[in-house]
Amino acid sequence: MKKKGVTLKNILLLQAIIIIYTISSVMAKFASASAEAPFRMLVFLGLEFVILAIYAVLWQQMIKRFDLSVAYANRSMAILWSMIWAVIFFHDEITLRNILGVLIVLMGTVIVNLDAREEAQDE
Repeated sequence: MKKKGVTLKNILLLQAIIIIYTISSVMAKFASASAEAPFRMLVFLGLEFVILAIYAVLWQQMIKRFDLSVAYANRSMAILWSMIWAVIFFHDEITLRNILGVLIVLMGTVIVNLDAREEAQDE
C-alpha cells in the first residue's frame, strides 16, 4: 500500500472539504426557514444535495491520502466550522461551553495528526 503522509497541504485540503460539507448544513437550515416559500425551499434543498455530491466525490479522493482514522478525526472539525457558520449566517451566540468543547475537539484532532505524522516519519 502507498505510504500515506500527513502533510500540511493534505490537512488544509481536508479542511477545505470539511468546510464544503458544513456548508451543506447551512443550505439545509436556509431551506427549513423557507417553508412558506416552496420554490426558495427547493432551491436551498437542491443546493444542499449538489454540495453533498461534490463533498462525497472529494471525500473519496481524500481518504486515499490518509489513514481512515486520521481522516475521520479531522472530520470532527466540522463542529468548529458549523459554529463559525452559525455566527456568520444566523447570528447565533457563542458560549464559553461552545468554545471549550471546540477546543477539546481541536486538541484531539491535533494529537491524532501529530501521532500519524510521527508514525509516518518512523517508517
